[in-house]
Amino acid sequence: MKLVAAVLFITVSFAQPEIPDIKNWANDFTNTLLQDELQNLNYNLKTYQDTTTNQLVMLMIPTLDDYPLEDFAYETAAKNKIGTKEHDNGALLLIVKNDRKLRIEVGYGLEGALPDALASSIIRNVIVPHFKKNNYYAGITAGIDAIISAIAGEYKADRDSSEEDNGTPGIITLLMIIFFLFTFLFRGKRRRGIGPFIFTGGGWGSSRGSSGGFGGFSGGGGSFGGGGASGSW
Repeated sequence: MKLVAAVLFITVSFAQPEIPDIKNWANDFTNTLLQDELQNLNYNLKTYQDTTTNQLVMLMIPTLDDYPLEDFAYETAAKNKIGTKEHDNGALLLIVKNDRKLRIEVGYGLEGALPDALASSIIRNVIVPHFKKNNYYAGITAGIDAIISAIAGEYKADRDSSEEDNGTPGIITLLMIIFFLFTFLFRGKRRRGIGPFIFTGGGWGSSRGSSGGFGGFSGGGGSFGGGGASGSW
């Protein structure tokens, strides 16, 4: 019996993936996104943090091998302490590509602005329509725009997703473009080149997550309580 228990313990231990140490705002361990796409995501998310203190992180991995999505999202957000200690204003967009699952994990301080129902609406109506067409960058960008809009009190649940379906940029995207152009003109380019890093803990191999000089992300001490929503495509 002791031997059986030991074997079961080892099996369970190996079934749990290692929680990554996040080094960037946008992290792709599937090599799906192009380098320029990751650069844009990192620049936009870093600029958003600089102007609001809210920390929004995107993480895309291949598979969880049947490990619970909600547990992994919570453990990743909590370990990396996304958001500030003072405001708990962090959020994680987790995409598990091969499992075709995703989750928005929301920090304590953003649960009022981004409740579970609103997070679910963003997944269903904004992100998933793109993912069903294998348009991952478009889905991630639209989802981030919607999350930012929700935090600002501007996103409305269950909106018509036809804009995302036909590829026409929505008003949120246009406003974000204007905002980042304005920021870019007044702050200038501050990109520095660094090479890609490797995450080997979970066996995922090479990642494009460092993307052109935006390594250096670190959580600010934010806390999470399991708020958010999950979906699939």
